[in-house]
Amino acid sequence: MIELPSQTIFYTIEKGIKEYRRFAQRNLNETIENITIDQALLLIFLNNHPELSQNEIGELVFKDNASVTRMIELMAKKDYLKRSVNENDRRKYNLSITDKGQNILTDLSDVIASNRKTALKGIADDEIAQLKNTLNKIINNCNTK
Repeated sequence: MIELPSQTIFYTIEKGIKEYRRFAQRNLNETIENITIDQALLLIFLNNHPELSQNEIGELVFKDNASVTRMIELMAKKDYLKRSVNENDRRKYNLSITDKGQNILTDLSDVIASNRKTALKGIADDEIAQLKNTLNKIINNCNTK
């Protein structure tokens, strides 16, 4: 007999991710208006690596190219990002964070720290390290042909 999905580790992993995202989005909404977790992630990655292409950003935020394009368009309309045509390759855009986007990054820092502290309360550093190790093994197993 096949195990029920809700009895597998993968169900528990997915549930943990969804609960954390709901929790984090609620806290984000209380501090910063009109931004999603994915948009916040995009700002953080772009702030730390301004040379990233849209494809690279998509891989980092687990979104397909079309979703990233829509997200960037929305963020440009909200004045969080500025898009300009790449002079070397006119099919590509250069992305830069606006002053408004930089202000959001400043506010994000405290929200993210608080979210992580709450979510990881009562979990020892060695438990977190073991969980990361185990999840990386699953990832590697799934990436192996």
